[in-house]
This record gives sequence, C-alpha cells and structure tokens, in this order.
Amino acid sequence: MGLFTRRNQNVNVQDGAAVATLAVDPALAALTGDYVIDPAHSSIGFTVRHAMVTNVRGAFSEHEGTLHLDGADPARSTASIDVKIASVDTGIADRDGHLRSGDFFDAETFPLMTFRSTEARQLGGDAYRITGELTIKDVTRPLSIDLEFNGSATDPYGNERVGFEGSTEILRSDWGLTWNAALEAGGVMVSDKVKLTFDISAIKQA
Repeated sequence: MGLFTRRNQNVNVQDGAAVATLAVDPALAALTGDYVIDPAHSSIGFTVRHAMVTNVRGAFSEHEGTLHLDGADPARSTASIDVKIASVDTGIADRDGHLRSGDFFDAETFPLMTFRSTEARQLGGDAYRITGELTIKDVTRPLSIDLEFNGSATDPYGNERVGFEGSTEILRSDWGLTWNAALEAGGVMVSDKVKLTFDISAIKQA
C-alpha cells in the first residue's frame, strides 16, 4: 500500500468529455500529521570498507527528529533529523574515539550531524525518495535517501506509528572527512564510499 499515492479513480464529465480524477484514499489521508522519531525503536547506521577487504559497521545511538507526512500530497511531507556525533558506536572503543577526534568528525567542535529535507516524492509502490541537505562538521551538501514505507499501526500503548527503512551512499570526502592511511599492498585503510542506513519508527503527535 503506497503511503501517498493509493487513490480511487473517479470519472467526471466536463463539456461532454470524460475526465479522470483521483480521490485520496481515506486510510492514507488519516496518516497525515506530525510525527516524532522514536529513538528506542529506530536506528541510523553506516557501513564502510576497511583495508580494502572487509566491512566495518556502526551506528549513532543518540538521535532525534520529526516528520510531517501528507497523505494527499507527498511534496508537502518533510523530515528533520539531528544526530549526536559523540554517540558513534562501532563496537571498538579505540576506533570510536578516533572517529570522534579531529581526524574525522571532531565531535567536540561539531557535535551534531543534521539532515533537513527539501523535497519528497514517490518512486513507485511503497518506494519514496526524500531529498535534502546533510550537514557534517561545517559542510552542507545535498543528499537523497531512498526509503520504503513499511506501514502503520497502533501499538499497545495507543501510539499511532509509521515505519520506514532505507539507505543511501555518500563519499565522505565531500564533507571533508578525508583522513586515511596507505596500505603496503596498495589501496587505503578506509574507503571513501560510505553506506548510510535508516530504520525509522515514528509516533504521531496529537
């Protein structure tokens, strides 16, 4: 079921010609509103190739954000996310400390990574693309994230939830994250390409 575009087709007659119109599905229209991301049931992660041969995975355990969903007009839907850089976790304390340092994120000077959407559109079915501006350190660049709408539900506590998951790829050097080390056999220690992953559960606000 598409979040924004599942509609019923009606036919009107204007000046003797049949004109198709689209009526918004009431079930989808009911999802319209403001949502807060539930960090306890959401994750923002990343994968980067290490030493040219394997992948290192990590996540940011502290983040917050809001969504506005418009069930009738996806272009009016928005997203805003703030990620606490110091919460980076790859499972290795020394590596996490290096990521927080000036070689990478410089978390003390730039404590947040932020995303602010500028456009949302449907790709087909339950697939969507949200485009916006990602800021890391003092660099802001455009970013598009492909998402899948996983559905909506009311949890046992009466909260109305929606769920999305998706991913995108960036070149970390575009945001000034250029630290690296050469390998004796050729190549570098950390790839420039980074895959970002999102698994979002958001609660509708009254």
